[in-house]
Amino acid sequence: MSQTAANTAAAPKPRRAVDTLEWVMHTIVLVLSVLLIVFISYDTFRNHNFLTNHAYMTFQFWVCVVFVLDFFIELIFAPDKWSYVRRRFVFLIISIPYLNLVNYLDITLSPEALYFVRFIPLVRGALALSIVFGYFSSNAVTSFFMSYIVIIIMLVYFCSLIFYQCEQAVNPQVDTYWTALWWAAMNMSTVGCYINAMTVEGRVIAVVLPIAGMIIFPLFTVYLTDYVKRHSRPGIKE
Repeated sequence: MSQTAANTAAAPKPRRAVDTLEWVMHTIVLVLSVLLIVFISYDTFRNHNFLTNHAYMTFQFWVCVVFVLDFFIELIFAPDKWSYVRRRFVFLIISIPYLNLVNYLDITLSPEALYFVRFIPLVRGALALSIVFGYFSSNAVTSFFMSYIVIIIMLVYFCSLIFYQCEQAVNPQVDTYWTALWWAAMNMSTVGCYINAMTVEGRVIAVVLPIAGMIIFPLFTVYLTDYVKRHSRPGIKE
């Protein structure tokens, strides 16, 4: 075998190693994000003050550190680094441990604003979740569809937690978390719900959810159209 042929045969190996490393990092980000969701959900349902929860604040700090490391590790192995920075710079911004900075610098924010800040790292986690689930299919359209399914579920859940946190003390219609979850799902589907938001934060979410639903749900039509076309042709499989 010539030197050129040997180089060609050996070339895919580093790329496979990089892909494996990226998969491992995405999986780690996914697991840490799920644990963050569990922490936030527990504190919300128990009405705990998370700023005084040393375990949570420490955990979120190190989770954000891992998110930042994930960005720079992928940057090192990116073929076009400037293109990677342009496309993923927002990943770095939302990976900064803002809540720890607010606590360390003793910055005064309203309880509602602090609760919103808690969800910033979870945006990074939701993106990682959509990426990991997108790997489960070799078909680009199916991968895209699965990613958006994950985004919808995460958006409804996060918004229901925020709505419950903001409304439970002032809105008699929001008596349990399941009511908030029902409200979020109905607004996401653009059907609407009989519950009216009473806080500014709740009204903002009431606007964001239907807009997100109008943007995301038409993608289902695209996926179903592509699915029917592919399966109506003989010899074409998923």
